[in-house]
Amino acid sequence: MLERAGTHAFRYNLHEGSPLQMQWLFYGQSELPVALQIWELPPGGFEGMHSHAEPGRPLEEIYVVTEGMGQMTVEDETYSIGVGDAVLARVGSRHDLRNTGKGPLKVLVIWGEPRAADYSNFGSAKMARIARTEAPPDSHAGNRPL
Repeated sequence: MLERAGTHAFRYNLHEGSPLQMQWLFYGQSELPVALQIWELPPGGFEGMHSHAEPGRPLEEIYVVTEGMGQMTVEDETYSIGVGDAVLARVGSRHDLRNTGKGPLKVLVIWGEPRAADYSNFGSAKMARIARTEAPPDSHAGNRPL
């Protein structure tokens, strides 16, 4: 099943932030326990500082930058982010996304209720574990907190 870029996109305001363009990928079609959304924030646009700690509805979010530049604040850390960077906002953490560039900031946002999953039998899980234990701690020096 294919969903083309921009198909079923709509304007939306999140958490008292500025309006953004959103596409909820495979809404009502996928049975994965996560939401996959593409957000496009205009220059100067922002999500709005918020957290997800509502009783009975804990949410964790992962933001992956696909185009543009921005800043992501999670709790007391602010990160400069660009294409390929990813940020994790754990349950209950206060966070905000901002477009600091001159063009659109596009991010793939994956969110859902955290739960344990065992992917250890997959070869890619083994390689990911090795990459995380053998990678030098400063291998991504450009992604340090501001």
